[in-house]
Amino acid sequence: MAVMQISVLLGNVPGTLSRLTNILDKDDITAKALLAASAAESSTVRMVVNDPQRAAAILESFGFNYEISPVLAAEVPLHPGGMNAILNPLAKAEVNVLYLYTTINRIGRETIVILGVDNIEAAREILRQNWIHLIEDEIYAL
Repeated sequence: MAVMQISVLLGNVPGTLSRLTNILDKDDITAKALLAASAAESSTVRMVVNDPQRAAAILESFGFNYEISPVLAAEVPLHPGGMNAILNPLAKAEVNVLYLYTTINRIGRETIVILGVDNIEAAREILRQNWIHLIEDEIYAL
């Protein structure tokens, strides 16, 4: 099963990210991973949270522009070249990595990366074939 990510479109003005996280915090929605990237007048916040469906309902009630999409969560092997153990097989299989960010917490010693890819099923299979440990529902309990 894929990890579900929420992407929120925000105005690129001071305080909008804080407003978003405060609204979610008040309902015990916690970010497990977060990426905020801005363009000229807007920014996109990508989040993996502890309860994506409830977070979506809250965002809906506050009028946020958001979408939920599947992503992969993978442990980066803890050795030199660990990131390439993930990226190289995907590149070789011509799976495009659209974005990558890390979680706030870990399960063990390894860093967990969130991967947005253009072909999630192919990426999942390729990573498993290359001994990459994928994190699924346990990410919500980090």
